[in-house]
Amino acid sequence: MAAVPAAPDADTAAIAELHQRFSAHRQAFLRHPFPQARERRAHLYALAQMLLDNRQRLREALRADFTVHPDATADLVDIGGPLSRALSAARHVGRWMRPERRPVERLSFGSSRACVSWQPKGVAGIVVPWNFPFDLSLGPLADMLAAGNRVIIKMSEYTPACGRLAHEIIARTFAADHVTVVNGGVELARAFTALRWDHLLFTGNPEVGRQVALTAAGNLVPVTLELGGKNPAVFAPDAVTAEHVGLALGVKLVNGGQMCVSMDHCLVPAAQLERFIALARAHFERTLRDYSRTPHCTGIISPRHFERQLELMEEARRAGARIIQLDTGGAVDAATRRLPVSLVIDPDPRLRLMQEEIFGPLLPVISYHSMEQVIERLKREERPLALYLYTGDAALIERFRRETVSGGFGVNAIAAQAALDDLGFGGAGRSGAGRYHGYDGFREFSNPRGMFVRGRGGGFKTFLPPYGRGKQRQIDRLFALRRLQLRLARMFYRG
Repeated sequence: MAAVPAAPDADTAAIAELHQRFSAHRQAFLRHPFPQARERRAHLYALAQMLLDNRQRLREALRADFTVHPDATADLVDIGGPLSRALSAARHVGRWMRPERRPVERLSFGSSRACVSWQPKGVAGIVVPWNFPFDLSLGPLADMLAAGNRVIIKMSEYTPACGRLAHEIIARTFAADHVTVVNGGVELARAFTALRWDHLLFTGNPEVGRQVALTAAGNLVPVTLELGGKNPAVFAPDAVTAEHVGLALGVKLVNGGQMCVSMDHCLVPAAQLERFIALARAHFERTLRDYSRTPHCTGIISPRHFERQLELMEEARRAGARIIQLDTGGAVDAATRRLPVSLVIDPDPRLRLMQEEIFGPLLPVISYHSMEQVIERLKREERPLALYLYTGDAALIERFRRETVSGGFGVNAIAAQAALDDLGFGGAGRSGAGRYHGYDGFREFSNPRGMFVRGRGGGFKTFLPPYGRGKQRQIDRLFALRRLQLRLARMFYRG
């Protein structure tokens, strides 16, 4: 059964609990503002142990919310993802915490020292989407615990079984004023984002993300936004092969296409369009002919989202688009909210399919005539969360790296950049702001505190009034040195 938004009285109780928890977290942070590396490792190990101990229950909760949810997807993404990140952070957190030295100009500051000292921000909030309830809550939690923060997690109302389980196992694993889960509907979400967090992470669509950012701005709360987008996959003329087509389509199947870093649409050379279609058909005919009828196919999260997928396809059909069902033995199943995988060939760009993030098993295939046409198109469109290029041409890869902008960039692979423990993940422009995962997450959720320790020597007192002739001569000598530095730089660094 689909999730039903929480009733107003339930949200009222949840909001009261939220404020109580937030106050307790704030007081606890003031009492203990800087956990040492050993303590942070213990928290990360506790998170990892919690995931291992509750593996089967986590799988079952996902099945309850999605109707059909493969255990392999649960293991590899929702359980294995945060598990790996927690263990990786525990291994590296001691090194991450070390102050980073910064150079000091000796003429002005003598033997003084400077560094960046990584300080916990305090109490952080996580607003979790429904598509990967545990990966997108417990994964960021690992980063925040490594940074020494206290955390409150707001689960999605679309995944009530996952929300209840997260609340239970977190409460058994962490102190109530250290990590907490709250569950509720829209009113709780509004109250959550209105709090004066020390940092807020929101994952969702750009429209809601804009409102979250505006609300957070009222309290000057720093926000990390992961907002998705219409991720393109470009097949260069040398890359329309059985291997590349099969791998790209395989990722499109993960979680029923409900993945922010999946390919939303692909661009294929016009001269090889029919070859691409034939390779896609052959790939499904060999191993995935009845895919949407099997337990390997994840259900769409809710009846509303299921109907939306049908509407997108029907609108394209009415507009005359060529639609190719790849799993020819599959079928639409409203009871389990599963849909066949379908290609939509060269759809009208005005269709909703081409304007909205699809988040399902539909794949527009767009033909192009030149790579210049493709690059101009990518420059003109909104910056996506991810951009993918299939090619063996090193010069073309470098051109895409330099001339296009996206949150992440994958070559001959889709979504891999989001699966790495220590590679910064996030969007650009409309697809988001900020980076997390691993060291980038530690930095994102820490306060980079600039620290200066005065030593001996230097012209430090030159900065202080009164400014007589002697100080002016010192200042003039400094400017003469800067002029010499500029001349030498122009002579030796021409590249």
